[in-house]
Amino acid sequence: MEKQLDHLKELSEIRNLMERSSRFISLSGLSGIAVGAVALLGSCVACWYLGFMPNEYSLIMHLYTTPNSVLMENLTFLATDAMFILVSAILLGIYFTNRNAKKKSINIWDRTTRRLLLNLAIPLAVGAVFCLILLQHGVLYLIAPATLIFYGLALVNASKYTLDDLKYLGYMEIGLGLLSAWFYGHGMIAWMIGFGVLHIVYGTVMYYKYER
Repeated sequence: MEKQLDHLKELSEIRNLMERSSRFISLSGLSGIAVGAVALLGSCVACWYLGFMPNEYSLIMHLYTTPNSVLMENLTFLATDAMFILVSAILLGIYFTNRNAKKKSINIWDRTTRRLLLNLAIPLAVGAVFCLILLQHGVLYLIAPATLIFYGLALVNASKYTLDDLKYLGYMEIGLGLLSAWFYGHGMIAWMIGFGVLHIVYGTVMYYKYER
């Protein structure tokens, strides 16, 4: 009986080692919560500053019916706000993921991490180019849905190198993107839900499932 238990223990250890070597398992639920909170905060600040209802029509009307000096101020603020959200999200994600890796005594930068980042980056890069093309042709109402769809595809594509739970977040982002493309005109709301609420929900589930 004791030998059987020892064999099962050895098999479990071998399985854990194989999983660690093939999957990036240091993603932290707290990073998802932090990223979602920052995205919501940044979106709310933008809405408050510009004083418009969060949809594309109001945004366009607000920007293009103001004097040039005010327009430049608004665009500068939006760019600064977006950069703050992006940088804060990246830094918080790195911090919490690195902390989780140290707790598990896992090397955060290895071959698996590079594969994950590559599979994440390809759909994001294609999506960025596609959104620039939409912007060039003035199809502004599809930019928000496109960002959600390509972001979701990136998560699904990268999920095979990390926890399977990530793909479910990707599916929800894709579904939300398609829904917002069908009922277009509410891109800011879709962004707040996709990059804010869904990240917080996902991060909370991940934290209670793997980190408590």
